[in-house]
Amino acid sequence: MSWKETAEPVLTRMPGVERPEGHVPFRRKLGWTAGVLVLYFFLTNVFIYGLASGGGNDAFGQFRTILAGGQGTVLQLGIGPIVTASIVLQLLGGADLLGLDTQSNPRDQVLYQGLQKLLVVVMCVLTGLPMVFAGGFLPADPQLAAQLGIGLAGLKWLMFAQVLVGGLLILFMDEVISKWGVGSGIGLFIIAGISQRLIGGFFGVPGLTRNPGFFYNWYTILTGQQQLGAVLSTQGLLNLLIQPGQLLFLFTTVAIFAVVVYAESVRVEIPLSHARVKGARGRFPVKLIYASVLPMILVRALQANIQFLGRILFSQTGNANNAIELFGTAMPWLGVYTRSGAGTAEPVGGFFYYLAPIYSYQDWMWFLGTTTNPPSMIMARVFVDLFIMVVGGAIFAIFWVETADMGPEATAQQIQNSGMQIPGFRQSPGVIEKVLERYIPQVTVIGGALVGLLAVMANMLGTIGAVSGTGLLLTVSITYKLYEEIAEEQLMEMHPMMRQVFGD
Repeated sequence: MSWKETAEPVLTRMPGVERPEGHVPFRRKLGWTAGVLVLYFFLTNVFIYGLASGGGNDAFGQFRTILAGGQGTVLQLGIGPIVTASIVLQLLGGADLLGLDTQSNPRDQVLYQGLQKLLVVVMCVLTGLPMVFAGGFLPADPQLAAQLGIGLAGLKWLMFAQVLVGGLLILFMDEVISKWGVGSGIGLFIIAGISQRLIGGFFGVPGLTRNPGFFYNWYTILTGQQQLGAVLSTQGLLNLLIQPGQLLFLFTTVAIFAVVVYAESVRVEIPLSHARVKGARGRFPVKLIYASVLPMILVRALQANIQFLGRILFSQTGNANNAIELFGTAMPWLGVYTRSGAGTAEPVGGFFYYLAPIYSYQDWMWFLGTTTNPPSMIMARVFVDLFIMVVGGAIFAIFWVETADMGPEATAQQIQNSGMQIPGFRQSPGVIEKVLERYIPQVTVIGGALVGLLAVMANMLGTIGAVSGTGLLLTVSITYKLYEEIAEEQLMEMHPMMRQVFGD
């Protein structure tokens, strides 16, 4: 008996959101999307009942901007479990260990979706347990535990239940948007969180936001409340480019917007014609960023899980040199940590230090005195981050294209099913596939590596609102694709016959 026959009774009964039976009007899709976003913002402000004052340390640290959610809220886990489950499935699918035909077999499609949901539940449990029960991440309030009479352990289990429910709510909200709304829930949650920080980075005012924004800083500079100093001096130049002037951050933010929009417009267009409708022609675009920037989420989520493991190990450490301790022995080669201004443990040496991404200019500009590590360690960390993002971006882009049915074979079958063909070639999926194989594999690798390089460079220079280069890159690209999808939906509404050509 195969694993599919054994697991089928469980996987086919996983709860889910029912698909619409027919076409969903565009206005209704916008309504569902807006409703889920409002619910998301509401839940990011619902704090976990039983959490001690202070909220604890963020287990995800700087990854919070791309993993969404909110520290200390019921959406503590964010999209982390969904992305981690996707990583596991892509690795298993890439190694052909699942044996599922998700392109043409409806039964295998149901099993794949059920397996994905089951893995998300498992990841919610595996991620939520150490967050609640390991020291420092989500501390329980001992006074409330005494009042309720359930003890500290009982209160922690109550907090874990809230974290688990929040993780499952994210899963179903993502599914609602994917089936009834516009775009994907994961993308919209990332846009929502980063847009908040970006707006605060531009328009923040002391007293209303944690840090003053770009425009407020320049208001105080122009009115003489802050002094930049002599611009030709080293300190004056730093004040102009970094703080409080932030011109370097502004340049990086604008450059990311421009580069991503340009890269999204670079494409190879394969001409198509309809086999049954004379004069009906179209083009299939193979974009430079063919796999989109979503594989970057997978790479960063993998790094986030590695850093989360390091923080868990460090939380159990009690030695004076702040090194990770295993079996009673300090292991500084594995990781040495220090507390950041927000109280989050950050690696400053060892294995976990070299695997930590470059978050901002402060992590590598040793000549500004922002870090005490020697230049050799810093440059080694930069090289490792570049290698992981460029190579990992290319690999996960390949996995993403195959699992999302965007590869040459699946795309050729979709074109064939729509009644289209390439002019001058025989109408056959095999012929279309051979033409697509000239472009899709190469563009997928180049686009994945390019996005990884852009993400690291943007992180190194810094952005407005400290949203991280990766987060800004994701936001711009997802927003651009969302705009394209909205334009396509409007076209379908204006011309209903188009749905018969492209599929209802």
